[in-house]
Amino acid sequence: MTSSIRPLPQRPLHVAVLGASGAVGQELLLLLAERGFPVGRLTLLASPRSAGQQVEWNGQTLTIEPVSADAFNGVDVVLASAGGSVSKQWAPVAAAAGAVVIDNSSAFRMDAEVPLVVPEVNPNAAFQHSGVIANPNCTTILMTLALAPLAARRPLRRVVVSTYQSASGAGARAMEELASLSRTVLDGGTPESSVLPYSLAFNLFLHNSPLQDNGYCEEELKMLNETRKIMNLPDLRVSATCVRVPVLRAHSEAINIEFEEPFPVGEARALLAEAPGVELIEDFSANRFPMPTDVTGRDAVAVGRIRQDLSSPNALEIWLCGDQIRKGAALNAIQIAELLLDPAAAVAAGAAPAGAVA
Repeated sequence: MTSSIRPLPQRPLHVAVLGASGAVGQELLLLLAERGFPVGRLTLLASPRSAGQQVEWNGQTLTIEPVSADAFNGVDVVLASAGGSVSKQWAPVAAAAGAVVIDNSSAFRMDAEVPLVVPEVNPNAAFQHSGVIANPNCTTILMTLALAPLAARRPLRRVVVSTYQSASGAGARAMEELASLSRTVLDGGTPESSVLPYSLAFNLFLHNSPLQDNGYCEEELKMLNETRKIMNLPDLRVSATCVRVPVLRAHSEAINIEFEEPFPVGEARALLAEAPGVELIEDFSANRFPMPTDVTGRDAVAVGRIRQDLSSPNALEIWLCGDQIRKGAALNAIQIAELLLDPAAAVAAGAAPAGAVA
């Protein structure tokens, strides 16, 4: 497979959303309209089970179609959020038909021939594609947004992160189940989960992705491997503990970042306050820092409680929250598509590698 710079055409585009009936698919539709993406024609695709559903979009009534090879004829860009097996089957078909596929599943993230992109972190990588661009895992996107501006100033040595992940990471049905089982508990009943392995109502549990032989779950290893690839730091030491918590749609992360040398807190705070895609919420006198409710339905990743690690002179502690459906999935995908509309601006913005030291 040969990579080449392939921007999107400068005209109204034929856009297909694969997985249009899911939570991320619905957010993609909302953002396409909200951000004024140049959609000339919109095709909604999903499994045969969801085909036939009607969706109101931008003054139009659209019908979800079953995905097929013919559905990609004439499509310029595919925004895919339908799961890894679906992407493995259909992304190559769409790319062969001439579309650029921006895929939200894990299917291609660690493929050496497929760029893994967070536009604020490694925009140049988006152009070195062969028809498929991977959208990173939600927790990785949020974390790299905070790591990148700091790593550009001082070399990273190690990152230890604990995540507090909302129900939305498991899809719309998990969100519905959390709401339903919370009512069950409040009514004095016994919650019984059918979507997640355990009830999330007034409860939390370690992430439900498959455990690996090394004792880490798949989600935790995604954070390790994807962060290394996005930031072009193949030897970066990363350890993650991922937890599912009873929040509907925004993830939170507590991150300990060790550098090669001391990093003054004030300097780090100033960098994060100016970082693209980041919002500083920090009031130590009021003990007021980012909360999931601060970012739900919003683009920015909120960062705060930036402090010196008392156990290490070279380490900082930070806390962040970000909307998992939005920046953690749909928004990042659309921002990748927007990069492809304006290659010159993207190259200028990403002149330095993500892990470079200024």
